[in-house]
Amino acid sequence: MGVAAQPVWRAPAGESAFRLRRALRGVSMLPTAGLVMPPLLPSQALVAIRRVLLAQFSAFPVSGADLYEELKTTTAILSTGIQSLDKLLDSGLYTGELTELVGAPGTGKTQVCLSIAACAAQFLKQSVLYVDSTGGVTAARLLQLLELKTEDKQEQAEALQRIQVVRVFDAYRLLDVLQEYRISVAQQVRVVRIISHPLPLPTGMALMMQVAWELKAIARECGVAVVLTNHVTRDTSNGSLKPALGRSWSFVPSTRVLLKDSKDSSGKVTAGRIASLVKSPRQTEVELDLGNGELTESSLTTSGE
Repeated sequence: MGVAAQPVWRAPAGESAFRLRRALRGVSMLPTAGLVMPPLLPSQALVAIRRVLLAQFSAFPVSGADLYEELKTTTAILSTGIQSLDKLLDSGLYTGELTELVGAPGTGKTQVCLSIAACAAQFLKQSVLYVDSTGGVTAARLLQLLELKTEDKQEQAEALQRIQVVRVFDAYRLLDVLQEYRISVAQQVRVVRIISHPLPLPTGMALMMQVAWELKAIARECGVAVVLTNHVTRDTSNGSLKPALGRSWSFVPSTRVLLKDSKDSSGKVTAGRIASLVKSPRQTEVELDLGNGELTESSLTTSGE
């Protein structure tokens, strides 16, 4: 009767593997009567394994000064290309954060996203991943915005090449796109901006939180400024508009901007838009005039959150 094959334990790669191999050096197997016993680890090896596991998977306290230094060295502020919106967001979009644009249909969410994408590609020379869940993003709309920013055909063509559009119509496909993007960015080590418009409504809390985790991981690990759009719903208690996706999703974005129609004294809807910070540690309220597709600064007001 043959002796069972000895199991092979594989250590992780990298420096951790080196430390484990050094700690386990000299450990032998003790076969008895056709039975292979598990390895007997000396106390020093167990201590070494414990230290490696703690270093990899445990959280250690960090001082506020260290966090501030990390913030200064890893965070960049990217302009949206809209002066009043930059002022509302305290100079622009912050890398490592999720900014959500909330509003009813026709309030300018797509126009703001397209303007941000055009500015990032044209002036900041950054690559853009635009996740489109409505099928409404076209090269003609992007080119129209770029023509307003520059008359140079070569610059327009180069800016268009920096914008990648992915059409996604369900949460499962969205997860695939986000995971593939996170892997590609980690390998290339570059700063890229993501525009997601609008977020497909996941079915189920677990799936929605998985999407949230992927978005946060991309923002923080890859140094990306993520812009989302969301719909609104009516509050049954007072009839006011509020962001969709419920209370659980409200903790996902770092900043929330509510876009709504501007009305004159008679209550008639005008061409302007009101952008209010629903969630932000920074500033409060600003009005955007969307005019003929161009976003220009209008009157600025302030109010509490």
